[in-house]
Amino acid sequence: MTSKTSKQTPVLGILVLDTGFPRIRGDVGNSSTFNYPVMLKTVSGATPTEVTGPNVERLLDAFASGAAELIEQGAAGITTTCGFLAVLQPRLAARCTVPFAASSLLQVLSVQATLPAGRRVGIITFSAQLLTAAHLQGAGVPADTPLEGLAPDSAFYRMIIEGHDHIDVEQAERDVVAAGQRLIDQHPEIGAIVVECANMPPYSAALRDALDLPIYDPLSFLDWFYASLSPRAF
Repeated sequence: MTSKTSKQTPVLGILVLDTGFPRIRGDVGNSSTFNYPVMLKTVSGATPTEVTGPNVERLLDAFASGAAELIEQGAAGITTTCGFLAVLQPRLAARCTVPFAASSLLQVLSVQATLPAGRRVGIITFSAQLLTAAHLQGAGVPADTPLEGLAPDSAFYRMIIEGHDHIDVEQAERDVVAAGQRLIDQHPEIGAIVVECANMPPYSAALRDALDLPIYDPLSFLDWFYASLSPRAF
């Protein structure tokens, strides 16, 4: 007779940006989004403007310290609430003692491998203007990957960057779907979408309905990541 050793259920540690907007269910920064245990840690000073700007490097130590704190508290893996942190992926992974996955953009190459000949992955991001080749390089994404972001004058963009205390969910959905439609109009060869922004998963179903394409978002990425920390037992 074989006995099994009982182990505590692994916990996913999430480094959360320093924001002022509501994080509704479906947002990576809302613990009720997940059906497995998570632990959240806000990184002071890591505002959307700082993290998506050219000086994100100065936050490296703050994110590394936050990750170390979550690991000390028992986190078995670490992620973040901003796909732009792909730019720090190699250095933060090197400083963690558990697996570290900064960004949903890490899905791009594996999704590309599933597509038929002639089809490409497209990225929907918070800002097409701010997402640079360095961010893509950090996640191993080809620099010529098609991408589209929220319109800078859209309600959802302004809520994130300005930290509004209210979210118009229906308008946010329209803003995300509009970005997806612009992407497909410009690149009809796209066969699947990877969503970069950790605030966008509540609108993935609407994207799927509007574009009729597979949608890979931060939650599909984290479900995959967490599955490695807690494989199914049979």
